[in-house]
Amino acid sequence: MNIATLEALIEDNKLQEIYDLLNKAPQLADQKTSHGVSPVLLACYYRKPKMAELIAGFSTEINVFEACALGQLEHTIGLITAQPELVNTFANDGFTPLGLAAYFGHEELARVLIANGAEVNVPTSNGFNVFPIHSAVAARNYKITKMLLDAGAAVNVKQQAGFTPLHAAAQYGDIEILILLLEHNADVDIRMEGGKLPADLADEKGYTEIAAILRN
Repeated sequence: MNIATLEALIEDNKLQEIYDLLNKAPQLADQKTSHGVSPVLLACYYRKPKMAELIAGFSTEINVFEACALGQLEHTIGLITAQPELVNTFANDGFTPLGLAAYFGHEELARVLIANGAEVNVPTSNGFNVFPIHSAVAARNYKITKMLLDAGAAVNVKQQAGFTPLHAAAQYGDIEILILLLEHNADVDIRMEGGKLPADLADEKGYTEIAAILRN
């Protein structure tokens, strides 16, 4: 029984087998997976919240990144109250607590982090240059996107390959977020590496009305 076994069970969505394994070897819950993140975070990234909570129950300590991915508001508040500097630190995979809260759609948690000094214009430290606003748009979360913009998030920031929040909203066909971004002066003429505009991505996905809005 090793971390590779647990990782495979997470990937295969084997909830009962994970429970049985961790009952025998609870220390696996605190080991790093081959993806460079904890089993708790890995389950979160696979969008398996029940599994993540199960694994978290076996962990000896839930850190601020895991707490933000899980949406553990009270635990996060306790951590950043004790160590305020945690709010702007980076997880092993490069994300800040705010980036994780945004990506996993935890609105109240994002609000608390911002109120406690979380930087809205700091990208990931992993080379992908993902800002919290990218994460919020990827999560299709209007409220967090607006919260970030209201807190001063730059609307035209580029992640790897020149991908802006507007590119993402166009690609997802998310008209509500797209209009929000445009109301905050998102630039329709920014091209990704390779030359594609947000309108081009909308066209590729069949969102012709959105493409038309972006071209007018």
